[in-house]
Amino acid sequence: MVDIYEIISKAKNARATDVHISVGNPPIIRVDGYLTKMQGYPTLSYGEVKEIVTRLLEEHDIMSHNKEVDFSFGFEDVRIRANLYYERGNPALALRIITKRIRTFEELGLPTTIRDFCDRDTGLIIITGPTGSGKSTTLAAMVDYINSKYAYHIITIEDPIEYVFENKNSLIHQREVGRDTESFADGLKYALRQDPDIILVGEMRDLETISLALTAAETGHLVLGTLHTNSAATAPERIVDVFPAHQQKQVSLQLANTLVGVIYQRLVPKKTIGMMPIAEILVAN
Repeated sequence: MVDIYEIISKAKNARATDVHISVGNPPIIRVDGYLTKMQGYPTLSYGEVKEIVTRLLEEHDIMSHNKEVDFSFGFEDVRIRANLYYERGNPALALRIITKRIRTFEELGLPTTIRDFCDRDTGLIIITGPTGSGKSTTLAAMVDYINSKYAYHIITIEDPIEYVFENKNSLIHQREVGRDTESFADGLKYALRQDPDIILVGEMRDLETISLALTAAETGHLVLGTLHTNSAATAPERIVDVFPAHQQKQVSLQLANTLVGVIYQRLVPKKTIGMMPIAEILVAN
């Protein structure tokens, strides 16, 4: 029997950010941006991968008949963001290893402009970049900074929950799509009725969610959200282009009135070991 928790523990000790489990391969980990096979493990059979998947779903009370399932769980001193999917009819897992400890702006090497963004009490802040670029880690640092400094009601809408916050000066409620709310749009719509000061939207992925985020920012809330773009400068255009042509002028005005700034980031290797973020920042006038 292959022990998935042993694999995660060894991967964590090897400073891996991701673990891949699939039929016909040994466990594969990503360290400093590169994939490598884990030593000491055989090629996994269908039965072994199925057993790993069944164990995780049962132990973490995940009920789903979908072909793709997102979920998260805590293990030792980390959290795991998991995605179950199928390839060629076989189950496969992608596991992201996330440290439970929320790092500060200084530890992450992020520019002070981001702290200035967090001192605003209204508007829209967008974090963008490719998958695996540390957007969630930056968002967590931003929320923790606000939590430490201000007495606000912070509502997060995530899929799944990655970092778990403890209340400091603020009151934080974390809602997970699929478990606590049906969608990002639903979570955002009802968040406006829950007396929020700050709203974090894990993904601004569709017209309804983006429209609600703009409305929330326009009505006196600070909204933090993520997009997938290839630069800070293209984020506003990406938002406007989601809408039909007859709405784009109005959306452009909303965005001009609410946008605080855009943070585009990527991870690059350090000179020694590990990765660090580099950021391109657009500051709205």
